[in-house]
Amino acid sequence: MNFYYIFIILFVFATLNLSSYAALPSVFDLRDVNGTNKMTSVKSQSGGTCWTFGTMAAMESNLKVTGNWSAENETGEPNLAEYHLDWWNGFNQNNNDDISPPDGAGLEVHQGGDYLVAAAYMTRGDGAVRDSDGQSYSPAPERASNTYHYFYPRHIEWLKDDDSLYNIETIKKVIMERGAIGTCMYYGSGFYSGGTHYQPPSDLNEPNHAIAIAGWNDNKVTQAPTNGAWLCKNSWGSGWNGGGYFWISYYDKHCGKHPEMGAVSFKNVSRQTYKNIYYHDYHGWRDTFISNSAFNVFYAKDNENLSAVSFYTATNNAGYSIKIYDSFTNGSLSGELISQTGTFEFTGFHTVDLNMEIPLISGQQFCVFVEFSAGGQAYDRTSEIPVLLYDKKPEPQPEFNFEEYLKSIENYAEKTIVESSAKGGESYFLNGVEWIDFTNINSTANFCIKGLTVSIPEPAFYLLFIIIYQLFINRRYY
Repeated sequence: MNFYYIFIILFVFATLNLSSYAALPSVFDLRDVNGTNKMTSVKSQSGGTCWTFGTMAAMESNLKVTGNWSAENETGEPNLAEYHLDWWNGFNQNNNDDISPPDGAGLEVHQGGDYLVAAAYMTRGDGAVRDSDGQSYSPAPERASNTYHYFYPRHIEWLKDDDSLYNIETIKKVIMERGAIGTCMYYGSGFYSGGTHYQPPSDLNEPNHAIAIAGWNDNKVTQAPTNGAWLCKNSWGSGWNGGGYFWISYYDKHCGKHPEMGAVSFKNVSRQTYKNIYYHDYHGWRDTFISNSAFNVFYAKDNENLSAVSFYTATNNAGYSIKIYDSFTNGSLSGELISQTGTFEFTGFHTVDLNMEIPLISGQQFCVFVEFSAGGQAYDRTSEIPVLLYDKKPEPQPEFNFEEYLKSIENYAEKTIVESSAKGGESYFLNGVEWIDFTNINSTANFCIKGLTVSIPEPAFYLLFIIIYQLFINRRYY
């Protein structure tokens, strides 16, 4: 190939990249999208609960962008309960269903968490609930109630960037299309000034605060050597910085870049209507296993229909294959009920509707198999959790003393052991030849594979249909 053709190819690629960049505005603000505010009001946190406010700010924004809040006939602006997440996330001294008794160990309530903790809480169906349902800093709100309205993110995606800003356009597009995204920062050491923030990449301090990105300005001047900044919603009240929003440089060390808390999108948040969510991974994604093929065994609690499957992809552009079986005996899966495939662009949690609902009878065994093209299987295990997002908002005072506040959070980072539990016969992986019980590898580990069911009509003729379906139609696979 001569130089002329090389030049043409390079020119075409450069033109395409410039066109893609030009399609995005240089300034964007979710508070004014064609005259409509796609953000909810600024809240004022108590204690070290910033991570819950960053989570709910992103989910509430998505509910406004999609219109799903009003579609459910909810009144006012979307308003989800940060403190219900804070109390009932399952990682703390208030409650952990994987230990007995279920309290007294783990994270300290009101003193930190992160977006993976929030994801575990929501994907197993313990939240999110409305502010009017379970918002109480003290005492703890009720864990569950028939009157609660639960909201569920069908997808939670990690979109992290790096110092080269290679992924900045993707993050911007996601903000425009889905609403605010959760992120983190290190607040301290004089990095904040006059409504802007910049922590140099060379600084060693880890994140200690969570906020939500609500827009950007490519020309914003900050303390960084190059212009450009994210517009961020804080949780220290609307009086802070004259409205509760501030700017963080594109070139900040952690904002948009931290591997676990840098840029987290809560997508397709909607009213949760599942009858049961079947899972063994109470604490969600704590590690990744090398095998791409795994399944979980469940037993139906009721007469119901299996309608969806959820899981985590551990890498971008991961292809998946889902299969539902009605039996695992003598080391073999049998009775295949459905098979479907697809691909997800971004790393994270995903919910997939089955092409056909599968009737289940109470007590029936069913197996949810998931195979990935790359990345391995996410799993839960006893883990040491770094508690980094521990900012404590100071008590109101006539003059806010930033120096005293910085001293209270400077270099705060500790690790806490959170115990998980598992039983034999729950999770299996393929070692290339045979299925291996995952507890043989780690006695506390389960794969993050879930089955989601919906209610079915209860007339006698429908129950008869289910029995016939199970006895005859399913058996065609044997």
